[in-house]
Amino acid sequence: MPSTSELLTPVEMGRADRAAVALGRPVAWLMENAGRAVARAARRRFSPCRTLVLCGPGNNGGDGFVAARHLEDAGWPVAVASLGPPVGDAAVAAAGWRGVRVAFTAEQAARAELVIDAVFGAGLTRDIDPPVADVLRAARRLVAVDVPSGLDGATGQVRGYAPRADMTVTFFRQKPGHLLLPGRTLCGEIFLSDIGIPESVLAEIGPRTWHNGPSLWRIPTPATDGHKYDRGDVTVLGGTMPGAARLAALAARRAGAGMVTIAATDPLGVFRAGEPGTIVDERPLAKLLADPRRTTWVCGPGLDAPAARAALPALVAAGRHVVADAGVFSAFAGAPDGLRGAAVLTPHEGEFSRVFGPVGPDRLAAARAAAARCGVVVLLKGADTVIAAPDGRAAINDSAPPWLATAGSGDTLAGVIAGLLAQGMHPWEAACAGAWLHGRAGTHAGPHLIAEDLAGALPRAFADAAAPLHGLTGMTA
Repeated sequence: MPSTSELLTPVEMGRADRAAVALGRPVAWLMENAGRAVARAARRRFSPCRTLVLCGPGNNGGDGFVAARHLEDAGWPVAVASLGPPVGDAAVAAAGWRGVRVAFTAEQAARAELVIDAVFGAGLTRDIDPPVADVLRAARRLVAVDVPSGLDGATGQVRGYAPRADMTVTFFRQKPGHLLLPGRTLCGEIFLSDIGIPESVLAEIGPRTWHNGPSLWRIPTPATDGHKYDRGDVTVLGGTMPGAARLAALAARRAGAGMVTIAATDPLGVFRAGEPGTIVDERPLAKLLADPRRTTWVCGPGLDAPAARAALPALVAAGRHVVADAGVFSAFAGAPDGLRGAAVLTPHEGEFSRVFGPVGPDRLAAARAAAARCGVVVLLKGADTVIAAPDGRAAINDSAPPWLATAGSGDTLAGVIAGLLAQGMHPWEAACAGAWLHGRAGTHAGPHLIAEDLAGALPRAFADAAAPLHGLTGMTA
């Protein structure tokens, strides 16, 4: 089965539809398949009940008319409410509906036991009108066609109002808005349906956004005859908050780096008081950089701004792979060019804003712009983490549970990415893999985790990557 990890913006999905038509798949045929898929998904999830299908004037509404027909053929009591006269191919689908039609009102929606929302699709470019919002708001249970009406499929943002669906049925490929917040919380269970669009159209579209998961990257495998330096060397700069560096170092070790060192003047022995495998080196930075085996560094966790401001340029000038986090973003607030030469930046939204300005409503665009500006991979942390490369590639990660939002979690993430980088992974792939593994470790550690629990849960996350989980909650034919 081919991968379905590509995410298509509404514009790209429109290109996919047109390419399919050019290859001999008529719009009416695609619409028939889409509507049948919606009906099939509804029948799998719900028992027959009084159903109202809300249809917009475009192709999304056409899908709704087809779904209504298939549900009625299956014995369901169905009525259709049209927002306006259907146009184009939707009018042909509407002509095939011979059943009950009712007014497009909140009263009708409230009377139904199930509402199918086929009003607007993912390409909506304006706020929905308040009367339409009132009708959608009245639904008790709702199945969305493509996206809940009012949800921007490109950004996950709400255009005025969008209902919270129990289930969303989408077609060919998911949209970024299915994964970005708040869109992800509004879609409910997502069913991805194959409606007959050929996979070959992807080559013409050239997607640049993916749903992050193991299909995008491969974890390095140690050579049978290798030694610890073959598995990579990570050095973590220690600072005034020693716990942060210790978390990053432990995570780098768990991620597979063969040698991990904390570089810090440690007069009180704080760094040495950790795990037995912790190595601490108190020599000056210049001395450590003289060792060519020290290829990968973590700069920022536990560092104050002056220390980070001094260290990062030295590491970059020495040609090292640097994962920059935490204190680095205070050190270079308002000065993004100072971050050039790093391998991966891992800011949360506040740190990102400190350097690049407000994220704004489009997280994908913001991360991509920052990556292009600095020529570095940017991992914008959050419940909908975005990983962007300077060449425009981007992935959205949704593996993280909400309880991963705890102090020290980001230090662990920086260490995981560094451990993967040290083993030879490309920075974008290492960042994508690190984000996914970090999220899975959080799931395995459980709702009451603290940052110290994450490294111990990483082996189970790596096992998940070797036998990847399906990213979608359901699929229809």
